[in-house]
Amino acid sequence: MASFGLELAGITLAVLGWALTVTSCALPMWRVSAFIGANIVTAQVYWEGLWMSCVVQSTGQMQCKIYDSMLALPQDLQAARALTVVAILVGLIALLIAMVGAKCTNCIEEDGVKAKVMISSGVAFIIAGLAQLVPVSWSANTIVVEFYSPIVPHVSSHPVLRHYST
Repeated sequence: MASFGLELAGITLAVLGWALTVTSCALPMWRVSAFIGANIVTAQVYWEGLWMSCVVQSTGQMQCKIYDSMLALPQDLQAARALTVVAILVGLIALLIAMVGAKCTNCIEEDGVKAKVMISSGVAFIIAGLAQLVPVSWSANTIVVEFYSPIVPHVSSHPVLRHYST
């Protein structure tokens, strides 16, 4: 009975991780930059995501723009797009495999075969997790390096901010 509880806990955590991967793919908040001008009225927050960029004004107005070209994205976000989609697909396949091999289903009768199916599902979930961990870590590293770099221009000269503020 304890193994059923562990299996259920593992599947629950895997589904939660997969749902968070889908959420991270959809939200445009991979990079968040704040700019406060001479007064608080000109405050802007710039969001960069995998699929679009957004600017939020201090008034609460938000303007989003879908990327025109994938080549316009930085390398880390290009890789993040691909690896996040791979993580979502592998996680979905792992979830389907887990549903077939779970102890509470009757798709497979033999316990030994069910155990092997669940192990393969777990391996697929681990691969999906690693496929998501790589772009998140790479993006976080890029943000930290750019934050402390003296040669990176200030966010106020960001071309997208100039585009949205006109």
